[in-house]
Amino acid sequence: MANPILDPNAPAFTRRYMNLADPRLGAKALFASDEFFAPKERMLDPQPAVFIPGKYDDHGKWMDGWETRRKRTTGHDYCVVRLARPGIVHGVDLDTSHFTGNFPPAASIEACYSTDDVPADNADWQTLVPATTLQGNQHHYVEVSDTRAFTHLRVNLYPDGGLARLRVYGQPKRDWERVERGSLLDLAAVENGAYLVAANNQHFGPASQMLMPGRGVNMGDGWETRRRREPGNDWAIVALARPGVIRKVEVDTAHFKGNFPDRCSLQAASVTGGTDDSLVTQAMFWPVLLPEQKLQMDNVHTFSAELTALGPVTHVRFNIYPDGGVSRLRLWGELE
Repeated sequence: MANPILDPNAPAFTRRYMNLADPRLGAKALFASDEFFAPKERMLDPQPAVFIPGKYDDHGKWMDGWETRRKRTTGHDYCVVRLARPGIVHGVDLDTSHFTGNFPPAASIEACYSTDDVPADNADWQTLVPATTLQGNQHHYVEVSDTRAFTHLRVNLYPDGGLARLRVYGQPKRDWERVERGSLLDLAAVENGAYLVAANNQHFGPASQMLMPGRGVNMGDGWETRRRREPGNDWAIVALARPGVIRKVEVDTAHFKGNFPDRCSLQAASVTGGTDDSLVTQAMFWPVLLPEQKLQMDNVHTFSAELTALGPVTHVRFNIYPDGGVSRLRLWGELE
């Protein structure tokens, strides 16, 4: 079965940008007006929502998400979320999976920028997503065109109900002028602004997980392709956070033991113009940054002397031979 995280109907922003509301990166649900049936923290769970028939707790049916009680007064329920990083939001997913007779008829999202962990009472909340009609048991993808950076969101439910998951896709905002020249940064880190452009196969795990911080917690926390039954190899293209000269590469096969790739290589280029789709074709002909290297199971592989001097690059194509799973990819480099 294909990984349920990879919704084929999801818009491009869900694949291109990091989830700024991911608790693994530091996001946190700070306050909710009500969470009688299900706690606010579940709404940010990185895994897809599940439904467990027959599971109840002291408050009623157990639901995988944030769910408020039936409101018998005026007003509406809301939850304040601190994003993992200050960032520009490009789109959101208001997911009501498994909520059928208890989903909110509508929801909206406001945003603010605050240097405090909890925004002050007089915080300048701006409308990010206007009131949007919701349906039960489905994803609601909403594109956002606001170019301002925000730190906190306020999710409003009209008037009450349950939201299985909140995903906030965007780019973290970082002051690159303060980075000391010559210092090495992970240019493939999602928290620095890198993103996955494309991958030829993501059957068991999305390739974007290779760009997450830390080591993978299990075999499901990485990129894993299906077993290849034809000639060729699998690949993923990554847009770097900033143009830079790559000095060191780390390929981590943590937890992949009977299914790690036999070998890997990297191609890279400095790209101007075109689209993400056109890069798939262009990348086939990029020069080699790292020639084919043998890999081992459940191991961190570090390469530096093996790298070809290509100068500053903006994108890489990571090749695995012939298939398999990689937990993390780190590309340490100096800014251009």
